[in-house]
Amino acid sequence: MMESIESWCLFSLFYLLVTVCFVFRTKEFVSAGLTVEGLLGSWILSEHEDFVLHHIQRTSLTLLVHSLLPLVYVTSLQFLIDDTPPRLFTSTYLGFTFATLSIIIPTVVLTLLYKWSKDGYSKHPVARKLAVFCDTVTSWRTLSRDINAEFKRVDKINLQCSSIHKVIATDNWIIKTGPYSLWLAHQSDSVLILVKADTHDVSVSGTANGTVQYLNIEVKTTRRNAENFFIRCNALDFKDLEEKIRRPITILPDVTFHRSRTDLFLEVFRNTVAQNSTFTAYQELEMCIGCMVVESNVKLVKKCEDTTSTDRSCTNCYCRPLWCVDCMGKWWISRQEQDKPETWLSSKCTCPVCRSVFCMQDICPVVLTNS
Repeated sequence: MMESIESWCLFSLFYLLVTVCFVFRTKEFVSAGLTVEGLLGSWILSEHEDFVLHHIQRTSLTLLVHSLLPLVYVTSLQFLIDDTPPRLFTSTYLGFTFATLSIIIPTVVLTLLYKWSKDGYSKHPVARKLAVFCDTVTSWRTLSRDINAEFKRVDKINLQCSSIHKVIATDNWIIKTGPYSLWLAHQSDSVLILVKADTHDVSVSGTANGTVQYLNIEVKTTRRNAENFFIRCNALDFKDLEEKIRRPITILPDVTFHRSRTDLFLEVFRNTVAQNSTFTAYQELEMCIGCMVVESNVKLVKKCEDTTSTDRSCTNCYCRPLWCVDCMGKWWISRQEQDKPETWLSSKCTCPVCRSVFCMQDICPVVLTNS
């Protein structure tokens, strides 16, 4: 009895883990082809062949496959685990309810799919959402052909917002794809509002220290019966999206964010320099020779423990304070490998004037004293 319960618990945990990874499309499962599109690709048209029909088929099959997961679990337990814990699905109310629902849910989904497939998928939720944008002389199939043509153009914007959501911006349309549906908005009758920006310190898609910023953009449409929806994207993708959208994106006054990778790194650069030891200056500081807007406020002083003797070893710099922290940060960025931002903080640079080699620890904030 104890062995069967232990086997059941282990199998249940394993199945739950696999299910979560499959439903939420983790990178490992996607790379291995363990997705609905990967497993049933022969049943689904490609996006470039017919974008709208592709997503009608994809959402339908995704809904069906996900609805079958509880039934697969129940069936697997019966065949893979000997002596499944005492009549688990017959003697307990919860077990019986779960087993019953595992049969009812896919049955209901199959009925829905059959209903949606009638008249060339005209009753499918995606077709109904397209029909909202039709007038008296057009049909959803006409709009479908227009979207297909725009999607095939090379200048579209395609943003992977999460493992299960993607945003596509074409010349006239803003489209968000999800596991079971699409959200659509025509640019001519839409208003985009940037409502929130949140920063996360741990992310594989961030800069050198793992910082990444996400933006929440609300897409409001004035079209009657059309759904409003939210776009959540990386702040570094905002510029591309803004250039593709014909209407201005309204940014709420209390929302601040980094519009480029340079802006994001400069904040990290400033915060890192602020933690270094200071340099005391006894004479009046000159204006930064980089921007000529603010006083110079950083000085290069060898503070690191680099004692090697190579051409990339840190050395003493005898230049007086000439630069502000922002200009020094921009100079630092210009001297790094642009395709490897994750190495920027740990790399080295040369003084813009005397070419002395320095690292991040050698950039000291300047403190002016009158004594």
